[in-house]
Amino acid sequence: MRQKKIHYIYNKEMECMDFDERKKLQGERLRKTVALEYANVPMYRQRMDAAGVKPEDIQSVEDIVKLPFMEKTDLRDEFPYGLLAADKHDIVRIQGSSGTTGKPIVSGYTKEDVDIWTEMVARAITAAGGGPDDIVQVAYGYGLFTGGLGAHQGATKVGAMVVPMSSGNTQRQIMMLKEMGVTMLCCTPSYATYLAETIREMGIQPEELKIKSGCFGAEPWTEEMRQHLESLLDFDALDIYGLTEIAGPGVAFECLEKQGMHINEDHVIAEIIDPVTGEQLPDGTPGELVFTTITKTGMPMIRYRTHDICTLQHGTCGCGRTTVKMSRITGRTDDMLVIRGVNVFPSQIEAVLLGIEEASVHYMLVVDRVNSQDKLTVQVELNENVDMNDTENMARLSDLIKTRIKQVLLISARVELLPPKSIPRSEGKAKRITDNRNTGF
Repeated sequence: MRQKKIHYIYNKEMECMDFDERKKLQGERLRKTVALEYANVPMYRQRMDAAGVKPEDIQSVEDIVKLPFMEKTDLRDEFPYGLLAADKHDIVRIQGSSGTTGKPIVSGYTKEDVDIWTEMVARAITAAGGGPDDIVQVAYGYGLFTGGLGAHQGATKVGAMVVPMSSGNTQRQIMMLKEMGVTMLCCTPSYATYLAETIREMGIQPEELKIKSGCFGAEPWTEEMRQHLESLLDFDALDIYGLTEIAGPGVAFECLEKQGMHINEDHVIAEIIDPVTGEQLPDGTPGELVFTTITKTGMPMIRYRTHDICTLQHGTCGCGRTTVKMSRITGRTDDMLVIRGVNVFPSQIEAVLLGIEEASVHYMLVVDRVNSQDKLTVQVELNENVDMNDTENMARLSDLIKTRIKQVLLISARVELLPPKSIPRSEGKAKRITDNRNTGF
């Protein structure tokens, strides 16, 4: 049930602000944030002192390049409270990463921080066509992970009815989608795809549901995956971006133009840098995304390196918003595979597979080291209508995938064609990589 392209905006004053006005506002808020951080966070004060920078040196947005970067390792090193800029008694919420090993990445939120984050998600829900008449099913995980509570808060803020399903229990998810008349879905794109495929397998047609749109994030996904998902359920699938360290989901979001994600620039400053030199890069040039929070008071982040690879684009969108837009995340500098000297991102493989009719959206990259050489195997799950006993067609399909992967990556890969449902499904972030090079095997 695709929507007419009507653009709803939650906060026109901030989302459609004049460029120069916004730049001035960002400068004012940046100065306050740097002063707060310098006064209250010993680690960052030491880092600024080492760089020879004082709070009074920051007078405008352009001065941000003088400030030192922050990294995910800083949150682990200062766990749990070392990066708080507010008194612990003023922290009303702790949220954390969805990782399962080592110390979690956690961030402390004041009441004002939670309110700001909630509005950012409300802007995303509104951009997806959501409002008081909607029923929003949240299938992100609840708990330390920001997805569930973030989407829940934003949907509540716009006055929608919320169905807080959390992740998992697919059959019940589908029953609630249908029986409750859910109009919007929030979860990871891989789980949304799994739900959509299961819905079709159950014989439920899109017109039997009332879903008009969904906000999908927490993992990178491609335009081809969007088109596949929209073809299954006939709705608008929109990207949403966030991270615990900054504010959870809602830092950036797509509108119905589907031409990049609007960054909430009244609350964060975005940069693209060369991941090696740290130098800022111009619009349209891929690089590492860096965020600075300028309204967060519990645990502000200054020049936080996300390790996500994307581009930025300034200008006025067809929806009327004037905020800078970020492209889809194409990979991560830290999760990036380096195979025989070539940078390989799972999203590149996904784009290839989604262009092949017989291939499903489920795949796995397996990297081994044999005789000191890296070997990449791409495991591809086939669709149910493919006859795997047709050896001639299997050979043709394998050669086709190999050829297209080489055209994109410029390296060869071994291809394994697998039967339907053979790759484990994820109810959260999809696992796409098995790297055996450092395991001793």
